[in-house]
Amino acid sequence: MTKTNFPKTLGELKASGYQSKSIKTELRENLIKKLQKKETVFAGIWGYEETVIPDLERAILAGHDVNLLGLRGQAKTRLARLMVLLLDEYIPIVEGSELNDDPLKPLSRYAKDKLAEMGDNTPIAWMHRDERYSEKLATPDVSIADLIGDVDPIKAATLKLPYSDERVIHFGLIPRSNRSIFVINELPDLQARIQVALFNILQEGDIQIRGFKIRMPLDLQFVFTANPEDYTNRGSIVTPLKDRIDSQIITHYPKTLDIGKRITQQEANLTAEQKSIVVHEIAKDLIEQIAFEARKSEFIDAKSGVSARLTISAYENLVAAAERRSILNSEKSASIRVSDFIGVVPAITGKVELVYEGEQEGPGIVAQNLIGKAIRTQFLNYFPDPEKFRKQKEKSPYKKITDWFSEGNKIDLLHDMSQPEFEKAIKAVPGLSDLIKEFHKAQPDAVKLFLMEFALHGLAEYSQISKHNLTAGNQFKDLLSSMFTLPKNFSEDEGDDDEALGGGRKR
Repeated sequence: MTKTNFPKTLGELKASGYQSKSIKTELRENLIKKLQKKETVFAGIWGYEETVIPDLERAILAGHDVNLLGLRGQAKTRLARLMVLLLDEYIPIVEGSELNDDPLKPLSRYAKDKLAEMGDNTPIAWMHRDERYSEKLATPDVSIADLIGDVDPIKAATLKLPYSDERVIHFGLIPRSNRSIFVINELPDLQARIQVALFNILQEGDIQIRGFKIRMPLDLQFVFTANPEDYTNRGSIVTPLKDRIDSQIITHYPKTLDIGKRITQQEANLTAEQKSIVVHEIAKDLIEQIAFEARKSEFIDAKSGVSARLTISAYENLVAAAERRSILNSEKSASIRVSDFIGVVPAITGKVELVYEGEQEGPGIVAQNLIGKAIRTQFLNYFPDPEKFRKQKEKSPYKKITDWFSEGNKIDLLHDMSQPEFEKAIKAVPGLSDLIKEFHKAQPDAVKLFLMEFALHGLAEYSQISKHNLTAGNQFKDLLSSMFTLPKNFSEDEGDDDEALGGGRKR
């Protein structure tokens, strides 16, 4: 049956054999069908396959209202919005009804009067599932009138009705979301007196407006979201309301780099030109590693969390940095370099909440510190641990490189260097090519070049050589000589920043 031949009157609807069912029954039945067919229920949600999604499916099967509890950027709202796909595609409503009245079970005075007046000739409209989702962000200015409703003096005057007539009521968001999924984001931010107004709606289906005694069993699927931090900092869920929410489901951040990469690649918004930029797998790993380092950093408030949006923005900025460099050098193609990670700093500084120690360091220093720690961690996935060779330097695979720097040599890798200049500079370091050949012989040339630069940054993080931040790039030199000389374009402030990052200092 297509929408063109859907029943258009109550009589036709009855003749079609239509039977009313609650929204929770819809969700349950459609979920069962998907599970039986082994279909993906919450497409595009990664990392929750064995944790959050089974909990949510169990809550739907049980007919529960749900509270999704977790730190920011954990796909709580995304999960709620995807529940719409478990609704029937169309449902019938009494045409013109403000509360989406079921023609067989009318709630509002309007629908009841219409059915009494027209009987089986009552016109029927059809509502698509996309229209059956309402969302409200809890803010301090949300009122009872917004959510539940209030007496409308203008309606009373226009219809010439006394205030005792229930037709003067202007219904709020919740009644007008009847037969829909209703989401309240950041529930603890809702004032306690407003939360109290939800008690009867959740439990008994009553709504109370200005003394009107209305028994209105609304048909709703409630989904709430909350951040654990909110329970202490900005507000709390009042105990009786928490008791009425049937299932509380704990969300979490990606537990592996692979899951994080899948989310980032899915959500990153790149233009067609940017998609042609070559991003090596190591660079993608580094982006995700930054978030992992941030979530355990002593400078960042763990209770606030580090959103998955950090890696998405960081990845977009990384690609944009390579694109900008290629435009400046009139190059038709570009590959990501480690030096392009300078573009990631603004994505980090806007996405993390610093504790007092972090504020003292400064957001820029903390961001660069996180990038450095990510390089240090990932370095061991591609090269031997330099720490193992501190007492056996003759056996170190890095000896030829460190010896060259100890002879007074240095290398400047600027952010906007052209590709030929970059290759010439990086290949001028003796032993660097040999290191890559020894451990990554099978890699393509473009990846080998990235690994050569990556090796320099990694050796600096392990204090084998020194790295200083220049105005327009990085300078690598011997660790000892860096303690007595400052490079050109290097300020004392930058020197302090570099020491905070651990360049030239063992961590």
